[in-house]
Order: sequence, then structure tokens, then C-alpha cells
Amino acid sequence: MGTFLDTFMFLYVDLILILFFSSFFLSESSSVLSSCRLRRQFYLNGIHKPGDVMLGGLFEVHYTSIFPELTFTSEPSKLSCQGFDPPGFRHAMTMAFAIDEINRNSNLLPNVTLGYSLYDNCATLVIGFSAALSLVSGREEQFLLLENCSGTSPVLGIVGDSFSTFSIATSDVIGLFNLPIVSYFATCSCLSDRHRFPSFFRTIPSDAFQVHAMIQILKHFGWTWAGLLISDDDYGHHAAQSFQTELVQSGGGCLAYTEILPWGENTAELWRIVQMMKKSTARVVIVFAHQITMIQLMEEVVRQNVTGLQWMASEAWTTAAVLQTPHLMPYLGGTLGIAIRRGEIPGLRDFLLRTHPDLYDNNNHGNSMVRMFWEHTFQCRFPPPPAGWVESGGAICTGEEVLESVETEFLDVSNLRPEYNIYKAVYALAYALDDMLQCTPGRGSSLDFPFQNVGVVKKTTLTGEELTLDEDKIFWNFDSKQPPRSVCSESCPPGTRMARKNGQPVCCFDCVLCSEGKFSNKPEDFASSPQRDHCVPKKIEFLSYHEPLGICLTSTSLLGTFICAVVLGIFIHHRSTPVVRANNSELSFLILMSLKLCFLCSLLFIGRPRLWTCQMRHAAFGISFVLCVSCILVKTMVVLAVFKASKPGGGASLKWFGAVQQRGTVLLLTCIQAAICVVWIVSASPLPHKNTQYHSDKIVYECVVGSTVGFAVLLGYIGLLAILSFLLAFLARNLPDNFNEAKLITFSMLIFCAVWVAFVPAYVNSPGKYADAVEVFAILASSFGLLVALFGPKCYIILLRPERNTKKAIMGRATSKS
Repeated sequence: MGTFLDTFMFLYVDLILILFFSSFFLSESSSVLSSCRLRRQFYLNGIHKPGDVMLGGLFEVHYTSIFPELTFTSEPSKLSCQGFDPPGFRHAMTMAFAIDEINRNSNLLPNVTLGYSLYDNCATLVIGFSAALSLVSGREEQFLLLENCSGTSPVLGIVGDSFSTFSIATSDVIGLFNLPIVSYFATCSCLSDRHRFPSFFRTIPSDAFQVHAMIQILKHFGWTWAGLLISDDDYGHHAAQSFQTELVQSGGGCLAYTEILPWGENTAELWRIVQMMKKSTARVVIVFAHQITMIQLMEEVVRQNVTGLQWMASEAWTTAAVLQTPHLMPYLGGTLGIAIRRGEIPGLRDFLLRTHPDLYDNNNHGNSMVRMFWEHTFQCRFPPPPAGWVESGGAICTGEEVLESVETEFLDVSNLRPEYNIYKAVYALAYALDDMLQCTPGRGSSLDFPFQNVGVVKKTTLTGEELTLDEDKIFWNFDSKQPPRSVCSESCPPGTRMARKNGQPVCCFDCVLCSEGKFSNKPEDFASSPQRDHCVPKKIEFLSYHEPLGICLTSTSLLGTFICAVVLGIFIHHRSTPVVRANNSELSFLILMSLKLCFLCSLLFIGRPRLWTCQMRHAAFGISFVLCVSCILVKTMVVLAVFKASKPGGGASLKWFGAVQQRGTVLLLTCIQAAICVVWIVSASPLPHKNTQYHSDKIVYECVVGSTVGFAVLLGYIGLLAILSFLLAFLARNLPDNFNEAKLITFSMLIFCAVWVAFVPAYVNSPGKYADAVEVFAILASSFGLLVALFGPKCYIILLRPERNTKKAIMGRATSKS
């Protein structure tokens, strides 16, 4: 026998405390009360075996009952249970087997003998409730609570009930005495409320688990339109509430209808429900109901010959043998259901074969369930038989009948699902009691599957609940041998979109024509065809090196870079001449280098935008232009300082404009721009973006600036330096100095400022790649303006008028000007 530690660990602590308080309550009561008398007594079908500690059990051994008319006499009330259920009796005998096995186990409760009182609830609430009260109070007419008490000892725990409604009613009362109840089949999620049911436990998952699994199955097969049938009790109503709530939250589909199946014979209501199922377009039917309710429903389904439905079963009837008949297979074949876990119980069949009326008939015919089982199996009656039984040819039970010689479902141990839960429930109580006495670890049995297991639902702490299906093992009861379609409205064809129907669930919709340029469920990179019936890839647009505009701008950028290199070469070759040496040749070389960078940075605006190009393009452009303009600004300031120094008493001002101060000023002004770029990129970096707003059939790749403020500060700083340079150069334009470049600087700054003032509105109003083209044009135009205005006249003198590139000529012109 394998270990049960993992199965029962969650029950130990609570069960131990409850067992302790139950024993305390009973012992305390014996010291206060003298006796109590039963005012009324039922004849309950049961099996009893004495022991040091008694456990109770409640099982559905009969399908239904006829309850007598209530009177207030002291005569016992007699009831008649009908529809003997061999599997239900096997459930009860499984508990007897588990207790017998525990009593033979020297390691579990070694000094305690377990006994039991097992009752038949006859699938009737009042009988199940009465049986539970009988287990708690005892069965004797007078129960003495003194030291010399006699009578049946109350139980210390109950295994049962199989119905959720019965378990709710029983737990509401029995829970007041802190008596543990461990159900093996009650799945209502409401029973998980520990405040209302503090002493209720179970060895079967709640309905919340199977509801989640069913919704995953619906999603897996795309069944968005299904019907829901429920039994008219707590089990059905709570399951429906959980199912509807989770279905809405998951967005997995809609319910075409929700119907409550009646209890008992209600042919008219069943006929109405089946008629509605026939007319509905939902091909999937989910049923949370008990097997007796399903039997009544299926009789009506067969009468109306309703086929072509995909049934989904709750655990209450998934493996019910009474529904697995050739008569029902054309209708229920291929049913998908949630089954409780199956387990092997070694030795159970041998124990069941030893079932005999004589072994249990030791309590004044108190073991009536065994006698009923015997009579049902061998179609006989124990003496005295009912009137007319012998005359009608009925046999008398002798007790000599051989159980192994008959074919009975009672001996079928190939599908032990509820039985395995019963087995675990008994062991849970036993281990809780044993832990209370000596803390011995528990043990259990191995697990396996009998019908055709087609999937597993597992719950883990990391991934939650997971559904795994093996579709190859599923039998689809349809001609196509494929999963059925079960939707309220079919998916809209290409070129149309969903339009919800008024007053209908979200799964019901009409298909209307898409707007121009739109396509239903289109991927981001696709648009609709002109006929709106299929997807076509969208055109991708950006300022490319391969288009005429991109080629033109690239060529212009490279031309400007080449001209800068040529001018730089000319100045280096003639670096000792007066024209080059005039007004700080070092700054002239630095301006040429910065202009070369300005031309090259325009290439970052051409080609498919990427993260690094988006981040670098504005930073490189901003720093390059600040470096150029700051050199021009320093040149202008030097011109003013030299002119001032030429006047009497003005020589002291030149000490602030030495070579070191000039370099430091340029470096400081450039570093400020670099800091602005770093803050911009770190706080709100420019990013590549696919823009689909300009055109419905195009994707425009562009760089979003990230921070408009950052971009504005970068341009504003360049503009501030340019305006300052223009103003200073304008003031110095007429100074009488042949080395004066103020006129050239004034003209160059005028061009520079005009270009960038025109750039702002043009950039804002240009969409997509044209915005990049406008910015590249502004960079190239302003760079060429500075290059031509500052260095054109000097190159003209150096190359074409060398006679003017002498100190004498320059000084002569300066003197005449003075």
C-alpha cells in the first residue's frame, strides 16, 4: 500500500482539533446530563460493526424512497427505499473494507479498534439528514450518559454525504458539535466556506476546479456557443453560477440557454427542455446533474430522437454505468466529461466476495443493507417473504447462494473513482485520530485510468491550472469523426466585420462590410485589397538611399563633405599666408572640421530608422552645429576685442581673448549642448516608430523625437548662439580693419538664421519621410551657406588673386580704408 501523506496532510490539523473537541464535548456532557430519550425513531437501512471508536458513513444505496406520513406517535416510522444501486452498496462496503484493513494494520491505531455504522440515504434529504442525526445521537430509545452508560456510542466522524445539498444540511447542524464530516462526492464550491462549514472536509475537488477545466476545453475546440443543463439543487445552482461567472470573465463564449432539470417524474418539463435543445443552434450541451436526473433526461432524448449533440459531463455522471448502455450509446457516445481520479485498492474484490448476510446479521437484523443486496442480486426474499411472493414463483433466500457465480456490477473494481475517495476519507479520519494519539505518518495506494482518459487537469503553484488533451484518444460521435462546430454566429469572412445583435449575447453577431481600406482581423503590416477580400502587404515608406530624393540628398551631403576637405587642404597648404593667418587660423580649421561633421550627420536621417540612428541623428546634428557656431561667435568677439584694443587704453581687454580662452569658450559652449543631448536621450529617447495614420495602405517608418521639449531646447540653443553671433558681427561690420571678417560672419549668420526659421513650419507640416527630407535640406543649406560665406572670398584670394594675399597689400588696403 502506497503513501497517503500527500493526500491527507491538508486534513490533519483541522481533523485532529475537531476530533479533540468532539471527545471533549462528549465527556463533558456525560458529567452534566443524566440521560436523554429519543422521541422518534426511523427504520434506517444500514450496516453496523462495533468498535472502540465508531465512524459513520452515508451512502446512496437506493435511488429514491417512499416516505411515510408523519405522525406524533412513538411508533417507529417505516420507509420504503426503491431502486437498489449495486455501485452505491459497493461504496458502503469500501468503507467497511478500509476500516477492516486499518484494524489489521499494527502500525495504525494499534491499540484502537474501529467500528462503523453505515446508512443508506435513499437519495432523499430527510432520510440522509435523519441518518446523520442517528449517527450523532445513537439508536437506542434511551441513551444513558452516566458512568455505566449503555447503547451505541456516538461516532467520532462521518464519511459522506454524496450529495452537496445533503452535505450542506448535515454540516449546518453536525458542525455545531465540531464533528468532522469528510465527503467523497459533494463538490459544491459553497462547501469551501470555512466560516459556515468549519468541520466539513472532502477528498474530491470543488466544482470550481472542473468548471475551469470545462471552460478550457471549450476554448480549446473553439466552442463559443453552448447550452447548460443543471440539477435543481445546490450542486446544480452553484455550478451554474460559477460557470457563467468564469465564462464571462474568460471571454470564452456564451450560453445559448440555461435550463434546470426537474426532480422526479415531470414529463412535460423534460419534453419542453428537449424541444428547446433540438431547436437551438448550440451543438454542445454541458450538464451538471446527478445520474438519476440524467437517466430521466435521456429517456426523453431517446423518445424525441435528438442526435448530433456533443455532451460534456460533470463528475456526477461521467462514469455512471447505468448510462453506458447500447440503448443510449448512439446519443451519449463520445461524451467528454470531468472524472474524479481513479485509484487501485488491492484486496477490495476479495473482501466484496466475502459479503454474506450471516457475517453482518448480528444486531437484530440491523444490517439490512446486506440483506437487500442479497435479495436484489439473487432475486429472492428472506423469510418471512412478502405476501404472495412464493405463490407468484418467487424464490426464498437460503444464504447458500454463491456470490461469485453471478454477474453483478457490485464486484466490478476496474473503475474505482468514488470508492477511492471513500478509501482516502476513512484513512484521513484514521490518520487524524492516530496523529492525535502518536503522530504516525500516513500511507496510500497507487493511481491509474479505466475508461479512456483523454486529458489531465493539473494545478501548480507556478502556472496555475493547466489542461492537457490527447485528441487522438477522443471518440467523436459524429459522421465526420471530428469535433463539432458549436458557435452562435460563424466567423466573419474577409472584408467584413462583426456587428453585435441588439439584445443578444456577444457571441451572436452579423457580418457587415468593412470600411474602405480596413480588413477584419488584419495584421499590423497588412492592408485590405481593393475588393476587401484578402490581405496585401502594406508599402513601407522611409527616406531611402535608393529613391531619387534620398540619392540627391546623399550626393549633396557627400559633395559638401568633399568641398570641406578641399578647402581644409587649401588652408593647410597656405597656412603661412596672411589671409589664412588673419583672425586666428586655428578657429578657421575647427570651423571647417565642424562643417564637415554637419554634412556627414545628415546621412543619419537617410535609410530605415533604427534605434541607434534615431538617438544619434539629432545629437550629432546639434553638437556639430554648436561647435561651428560657437567658433564663429568667438571669432566675432575677437574682432571686437582687437578693435577696442587699438584705441588708447584698450589693450587690457585682449588678455581675456587669448588662444587658451578661445578654446575654453568653444569647449564650454559645446559641452552645454552635449549635456542637453544626454539628458534628452536618457529621459525620453527618440525611438523608431511604425506610423499607420498617414496612409491606410502604407507603413511610414519614422523617428519620434521622444521629447518635444528636448528637441526644442536643442534647436533653441543653436538659435541663441547664432543670433548672438549675428548681432555682434552686425555691430562690427564697418570696423576699419582689413583682417575684419565681420561682414562675412554677418552674411553667413543671416543665411543660417533664415534657413532655420523657414525649417520649423516646413518640418511641422511635412508628413513621414518628407519631414526627414526637410531637416536634411536645412542642414545642408545652412552648412553650404556657412562654407561659402566664410571661406569663399578667402579661397578666391588664395587661388585666383595671390597678389592680394600679402601683408603689404592687406596693410595698404587697411591704411586707405582708415
